Amino acid sequence: MAELHEYRVGIEWTGNRGSGTSGYRDYGRELLIHGESKPPLAGSADKTFHGDRDRWNPEELLVTALAQCHMLSYLHMAVRAGVVVTAYRDDAVGVMRQEGLGGAFTEVVLRPRVAVAEAGMVEAALAAHREASEHCFIANSVNFPVRHEPEIAVAAAGMAPGGRVPGPASP
Repeated sequence: MAELHEYRVGIEWTGNRGSGTSGYRDYGRELLIHGESKPPLAGSADKTFHGDRDRWNPEELLVTALAQCHMLSYLHMAVRAGVVVTAYRDDAVGVMRQEGLGGAFTEVVLRPRVAVAEAGMVEAALAAHREASEHCFIANSVNFPVRHEPEIAVAAAGMAPGGRVPGPASP
């Protein structure tokens, strides 16, 4: 029997500049995202849609949710496979196609870079990505492909200074 879980968030529009939505350019897209026992998260529309580039937008949060869900699923699968992960980073990219007033994501590509404790764990570490992909709640809930381009390094040989997995800087 399936278990049901609820996830409650609240959003509060903070972009009223005094005249509400009297015109398309007359209001701000700023908002706060609230969750029980969590600090508020500043959100907005994407800069393209007259939002504040210094705040998180829903498109970024969707890509973030996919990357975070995969990472958490992956770490669990790594433990099950006996893989000791010592570092993990992802430079994920989502592609959205706009059509008229709407649009849709066409794909998200996750690029996890993982360091493992021993060379003998590399194959199992790659397999854990495939298994994590099959079990990620968020990826299983979207109607577009979520692709994975993982890289595995051995911690002693592949770690950058400070214990970070080498690769491009995060955005």
